Amino acid sequence: MDENTRILEQLMDVLRQRRDADPDSSYVASLYRDGIPAITAKITEEAAETVEAAEDDPERLVHEVADLWFHSLILLALRDLDARDVLEELQRRFGTSGLEEKANRKS
Repeated sequence: MDENTRILEQLMDVLRQRRDADPDSSYVASLYRDGIPAITAKITEEAAETVEAAEDDPERLVHEVADLWFHSLILLALRDLDARDVLEELQRRFGTSGLEEKANRKS
């Protein structure tokens, strides 16, 4: 396992632990308490900031993408999914044309 995969696993472990944390002492626990609407609102906000940063300084873009990924991982953990599930899906798609992959999706 490489260092990048390890950090994703460590982060997922922390996010799972925060599910049982006090929402008054943990930002992530407060998002879990507020549920999918709160988490998806943060994802929407972070996605917009990522788009804005695309034309900006590359360091800001990396920062905003990290925020977007972080909040997406919170949503995955809430739904009992894992970063590994996303990595497996990307692996499944690897080597397939994006146009072909999209055409093969179920409606």
